[in-house]
Amino acid sequence: MSDLIPTREEQEGDGEVRYRMLYESDDKIYIRHIRGVYTRIRKYTGLPLLLAFFFLPWINIDGRQSVFFDLPTRQFHIFWTTFGPQDGFLLAWLLIIAAFALFAVTTWMGRVWCGFTCPQTVWTMMFMWAERICEGDRNKRIRLDKAPWHLEKILRKGATHGIWLLIALATALAFVGYFYGIRDLVVDLATFNAHPQGVFWVAFFTFATYMNAGFLREQVCKYMCPYARFQSVMYDQDTLAVYYDAKRGETRGPRKKTMDYRAEGMGDCIDCYWCVQVCPVDIDIRDGMQYECINCGLCVDACNSVMDKMGYDRGLIRFTSEDELERGKTRFLRPRLFGYAVILLAMVGLFAQQVATRSPIEAEVIRDRGARMYRISQGLVQNVYTVKINNMDQAAHEFTIRVEGAPGYDYSVRKPRRVVLEAGEIFPVPIRVSVPRAQLKDGKHDIEIVVQAVDAPELIDRHRTVFIGPKQ
Repeated sequence: MSDLIPTREEQEGDGEVRYRMLYESDDKIYIRHIRGVYTRIRKYTGLPLLLAFFFLPWINIDGRQSVFFDLPTRQFHIFWTTFGPQDGFLLAWLLIIAAFALFAVTTWMGRVWCGFTCPQTVWTMMFMWAERICEGDRNKRIRLDKAPWHLEKILRKGATHGIWLLIALATALAFVGYFYGIRDLVVDLATFNAHPQGVFWVAFFTFATYMNAGFLREQVCKYMCPYARFQSVMYDQDTLAVYYDAKRGETRGPRKKTMDYRAEGMGDCIDCYWCVQVCPVDIDIRDGMQYECINCGLCVDACNSVMDKMGYDRGLIRFTSEDELERGKTRFLRPRLFGYAVILLAMVGLFAQQVATRSPIEAEVIRDRGARMYRISQGLVQNVYTVKINNMDQAAHEFTIRVEGAPGYDYSVRKPRRVVLEAGEIFPVPIRVSVPRAQLKDGKHDIEIVVQAVDAPELIDRHRTVFIGPKQ
């Protein structure tokens, strides 16, 4: 009995303890196709994301793939900017911004991200579209699955799974292409010259997409997605979500269109179950708020279409808040939402400022850690350093290396004083810094090693280090 739990509602109902599985493998869900406002909105939110995901790798900028995560060289090329390992704090910052954006949107409109732009939802809807095209709408699919295997069923099912596999393969190619290089990946696969790791990941993501969007679907939203578990702590009485207006809808029941249902004590709900039949996670919104609900709005479109046929007002199921249902008003300006918005805007502004002012070159200086901290030759005190120059710009540059320090010191840098680096190249340059011994006032003082591009003086980086010599 370790994987069973007693259901509280049934205990309070008749006193008998009943048990339910913690995880239940539900029967296949047959989604009814519906048209409406939120169905159209999903096209406008999901389609741009799909186009960007599939076509961005094919766009070249300055001779390079527009978005390319080059793991072997540890460089991320995003449009006109190249990021390296030293920019890891920007990634952490971006993830924090995304988290706060999720908190703000959830407080404002609930799980609207899940319903309209989450990849799980978008890809599931594409797979459902393939089912509907090949096998028909809900009732036809039910009859087809119950029917014995015959030629038509084999052809329809084969076409469905064929489209699923094509979508899954295109998804895998696009995703792996961000790391492998999409053009190289396609050519290498077509000529059987692809690296084994590339072949493995294409096969893995094809299989994962096929299984996830084809078979798991609502199981991901119900049991795998952590967001469904903690999103309730971000809700308040004024959070917009999909609700059923029980005051208006109850008592529900079937009736004729010409029937005076008010006189019979009935509400507007005709108990047609369309709201259940269109739900991608197979819940009945009339049972109240449930954590599985992804706020996709399909039940709203279904209910509104039924209300139109019956001649009733729309909005029996709608995006609203608990306060609006109980008191007829929703507060949009409230402290929690205002706080999230202020923090989010501040973080976005600071992030944009960091990216805009970020220098595309970086110099890392490592002082020689040999047994001899300095060397005296011909009246000069010499220290040896390794200057690692990282050219993160999209073009090649020639860089000069010079030393700046306290007044009264004549610093000289022995060759190489100039180095040419290609775009994205990292190159360590050993240099020897010399100071006349007679000028040394202290045995240890700070200096700055300056790296600057010859053809672009604004590309400059300074690194503070220590120069060590004999004590006077």
